[in-house]
Amino acid sequence: MKFTLSWLKDHLDTEASLDTIAETLTRIGLEVEGVEDKAAALKPYVVAKILTAEQHPNADRLRVCTVETGAGAPVQVVCGAPNARAGLVSVFAPPGTYVPGKNITLSVGTIRGVESRGMLCSGAELGLGEDHDGILELPADAPVGQPYALYAGLDDPVIEINLTPNRSDCTSIHGIARDLAAAGIGTLKGEPIPAVRGDGPCPVGVELAFEPADRHLCPLFALRLVRGVKNGPSPAWMQARLRAIGLRPINALVDITNYVTFDRGRPLHVFDAAKVSGGLVVRRARDGESLLALDGRTHALTDETVVIADGNGVESIAGIMGGQASGCDETTTDVLIESALWDPTNIAQSGRRLGIITDARYRFERGVDPAFTLPGLDLATRLVVDLCGGTPSEAQVAGEPPESERSVDFPWSEVRRLAGLDVPQPEMTTILETLGFHVSGTGDRVTVRTPSWRPDVEGKADLVEEVVRIAGLDRIEAKPLPRLADVGGALLTVMQKRTRTAKRALASRGLMEAVTWSFVPHDDAVLFGGGGPDLALANPIASDLSDMRPSLVPGLLRAAQRNADRGYPDATLFEVGQCFASDEPEGQTIRAAAVRRGSATLAGAGRHWDGATDIVDAFDAKADALALLGSLGVPTGGLQVTAGGPSWLHPGRSGTLRFGPKTEIGWFGEVHPRTLQALDLKGSLVAFEIVLDALPLPKHKPTKVKPALALSEFQPLSRDFAFVVGRDVPAGDIVKAAQNAERKLVTGVDVFDLYEGPGVPEGAKSVAIAVRLQPVDRTLTDAEIEAVSAKIVAEVSRRTGATLRA
Repeated sequence: MKFTLSWLKDHLDTEASLDTIAETLTRIGLEVEGVEDKAAALKPYVVAKILTAEQHPNADRLRVCTVETGAGAPVQVVCGAPNARAGLVSVFAPPGTYVPGKNITLSVGTIRGVESRGMLCSGAELGLGEDHDGILELPADAPVGQPYALYAGLDDPVIEINLTPNRSDCTSIHGIARDLAAAGIGTLKGEPIPAVRGDGPCPVGVELAFEPADRHLCPLFALRLVRGVKNGPSPAWMQARLRAIGLRPINALVDITNYVTFDRGRPLHVFDAAKVSGGLVVRRARDGESLLALDGRTHALTDETVVIADGNGVESIAGIMGGQASGCDETTTDVLIESALWDPTNIAQSGRRLGIITDARYRFERGVDPAFTLPGLDLATRLVVDLCGGTPSEAQVAGEPPESERSVDFPWSEVRRLAGLDVPQPEMTTILETLGFHVSGTGDRVTVRTPSWRPDVEGKADLVEEVVRIAGLDRIEAKPLPRLADVGGALLTVMQKRTRTAKRALASRGLMEAVTWSFVPHDDAVLFGGGGPDLALANPIASDLSDMRPSLVPGLLRAAQRNADRGYPDATLFEVGQCFASDEPEGQTIRAAAVRRGSATLAGAGRHWDGATDIVDAFDAKADALALLGSLGVPTGGLQVTAGGPSWLHPGRSGTLRFGPKTEIGWFGEVHPRTLQALDLKGSLVAFEIVLDALPLPKHKPTKVKPALALSEFQPLSRDFAFVVGRDVPAGDIVKAAQNAERKLVTGVDVFDLYEGPGVPEGAKSVAIAVRLQPVDRTLTDAEIEAVSAKIVAEVSRRTGATLRA
């Protein structure tokens, strides 16, 4: 909401400074977004007169001018404007002046060999318009040497405030002045608006064509005809005020409606009476109807939209925007002025559905003062008659204003109870009455009747808020909070702890945290197991962010590719965040995921001089996943790693992590080439994803106590075994069998060789393992070592069908 200082003073009698007004506005809840003071910005610019204008000796389109600035001797200025001539009064900027239209600061310069000490300016160069055709031409009697801002009336600061949706009363400058008056910044000018005595009835009828259940859509509609108007430009003072708040003057009739909208918060509309056929009908639109509106767009209408129609069809979208067919222009001689009440909810829904944002919609969807419907029509009528002439008719009124005032039983002690603020009762009464409330009764309990322009005040707490914001929150006595007993016990939930621990653990492995969108394109969602209609966004922020993500991986993969496209091919990214399998609460999970690209292995990333750079593979992703589980304290004794994973992973180079056959906790592996192609990704990419919600919860009271660290004094030893086994037997089965053969002595089993070829039967492979034995209480004898070895061979053979390779 913008307004100028002089406009505010039309409603507020005050001597307060601009700074005081701005500070008070913020203090009472009307937060000031900014103050634009053009007088300060245009301070160096002065009215000047060109004494002589000679052709530049070295340029056909330049003139060398002698300019009188009102400060000392005339100065020489080189000017390229076609209208620069002797005797012209224009605007001069001396050296050192910042020119907003060109974004430069002037200095003394030489142009084609001729010195220039300043600049003669156009309106565009001053940031006052788009006129680049020549320098400003002022009247011949303009006072030379006077600051241009003062001469042009640009010394009126513009204040912009940020309104909360409930303060519909302050969408008018009069309402803002009322609040300032209640805060002690001057006195509200509250002269009543005299009723207009028309000449005969309005010849255009009005019908509210609604079912009884729809009468709330337009409870009141007032219309007046003004004959014999002369529509032209609005007065300079009105145009200046409208431009100052960002509105473009159009013509007097339209400018008057815009002026009253901001001045009194009363949106209006004007119809060219000659373009209206028959009477006006206010109704729901019919399916298939459309309107070419004043914004130049044709809007398709539905029966959810309220319209104003005549014999020709729809003429206006009620409360939002009029149509071009009945708009006023310079040929208008008879004008219909409309002032109506519209349902805020319907206006908000219709405006959003049609994608139309107007000042009228902004006010109607918040709620305008119903009691000002007819006075607003009278105010607009007087402005039309004063500025455009003409003879008004009586008002044609359909419907009646709804009851908007309510009474609140209000004990004064509520201010102390709810806000902790002690305000004398006479002061509270004055505050409420200055804001327009009517207070009746004596003692601690009174009855407060709300004014028609405050639909947001419904109960006692609202009245307390009004008293407190005007009296000032700075009057609340500061008191320290009572010291409570020390907080005991855990403050974070298990999931909060896991989330924080997971981030630290993954960062410690050289991965960089990323925060990607929770929304993904529909095709990506389908590719990663989602894409259901229950997770499609009704109002996406972008067309390619249409579905809630089923996995963290697609966002990370695309982020890694963007890094590669910008010269960082070895990306290592992780994210801990929410994923969505359905729109039910149990369908939302928290996961941790990471991707590695190119040569971004744990050992290091980037090219090396010896050319021996490793490329990431599935085991890098597996190592990250297992390291994460270890940092989270998840017992991995019962963890199973099975081959294969989701469809977006390579089927032969991926694995699934699970506890038992039904509890999958995550997966890892290389990204499937089909997935890379679908996402337009290039390079080697591996990923893992862990569902943190699926991990077993820690036990509150551990059933087992971790034993003390016991290090053996005896030297470990290693024995190698090579087994011939079927090609379809996983090497992991051999490892497990060897571990189970002698649990007390076997402390590690590693696969170090895999061979297929001559010497090995067709359809079989040779798997070599190194088994580490750790004696505990004595050095093992050769016989004991041979016995353990025999156990290992027997157990592997029993479980996998393997034979010891000769």
